[in-house]
Amino acid sequence: MQFPVLRLNPKADYRLRNGHLWIYSNEIDNKYNALTNLESGAIAIIENATGKTLGLAYINPNTLICGRMLHNGNVTAIDLQFFTSRIQSALQLRQQIFSSNCYRLIYGESDALPGLVVDRFYDTLVVQISTAGMEQYIDLIVASLDSVLKPKAILLKNDGKMREVEGLESYVIWKKGPAEATVDLEENGVKFMAPILDGQKTGWFYDHRMARARLRDYVKGKRVLDVFSYIGGWGVQAAAFGASAVVCTDISDFALNYVVQNATLNNLNNVTTIKGDAFDVMESLYNAGERFDVVILDPPAFIPRRKDLHKGIAAYQKANLQAMRLLGPQGGILVSGSCSLHLPVEELSGAIHRAALKLGKQVQILERGHQGPDHPIHPAIAETEYLKSVIVRCG
Repeated sequence: MQFPVLRLNPKADYRLRNGHLWIYSNEIDNKYNALTNLESGAIAIIENATGKTLGLAYINPNTLICGRMLHNGNVTAIDLQFFTSRIQSALQLRQQIFSSNCYRLIYGESDALPGLVVDRFYDTLVVQISTAGMEQYIDLIVASLDSVLKPKAILLKNDGKMREVEGLESYVIWKKGPAEATVDLEENGVKFMAPILDGQKTGWFYDHRMARARLRDYVKGKRVLDVFSYIGGWGVQAAAFGASAVVCTDISDFALNYVVQNATLNNLNNVTTIKGDAFDVMESLYNAGERFDVVILDPPAFIPRRKDLHKGIAAYQKANLQAMRLLGPQGGILVSGSCSLHLPVEELSGAIHRAALKLGKQVQILERGHQGPDHPIHPAIAETEYLKSVIVRCG
């Protein structure tokens, strides 16, 4: 197998030797072989400064992260067997943990397939590719998934923001039918329909699964507010776990229509919806004297970039303050989540604490949660650990 060779600058192999998978453009020894000599998506042999082979990476000379390691050690073929083996390994983990075939099957770097995400909804797979390197192997990826899982349908939902950075076009196509706009799934014993064609990301967010399961111990017989509800992942589960009433609020009519459908799917008649901006809705509910026993706050990422950290922390503090005001006079439970990579869980807890002090309240941190085991964390890659949740008692 003939692959071009890229050599790293002295000491630039430190992260790779410690298990990281990314190569930055300023780490390449361009005098040995210029990075720009390679086409986007090409496979290259990576060597350290002394010429020792470190493994294979796919390359994009046009991005800051110019390489992502696919294989460590001696040169091997990147073929059907390569992808099949990686997919089988990822599947074995999920089957060991989950009783139903609904989970994130492939989580990029953490499953040694950087740039690839696959969510499984029983016999339907939704595939998202975010890098030029993985784009070159679409046919092998689909063939491997088909061989290992034999799904009824495979959807390529390749419309994520990272594709533009990688110089890739956005598209959504079916590689295997039947083509359906929605799919069924089950999480924590509760049934859902997810809009895989027109919904956010793959249509569903499996990452908060474990935190949502913890609602069982907090919502029975309680009045619950689910802010930023999307299609009801939190709120419908709260209702199914015995809440007396659940109000879901989201800015999207599309999402709230799915909340209603998902409540009906589980024969629940205790779920209502409010459309509007989350901050405006919480203010209106407070002014109207509405109070809840449990408030769930799972916003989109308020900190998309590291430079947005201080502004984002202020937004989390404001949102949590408004949420705590909606708890009853005797206090209640706040479930607060964040998907902002750059927000440490300690900062989320701090924002909640400062909001409570402004209200003259006290909070007790009862639990901290993170992404489920179908989103495993790569110990050398901090970016694979992004999700966090905090459950607090507010009095």
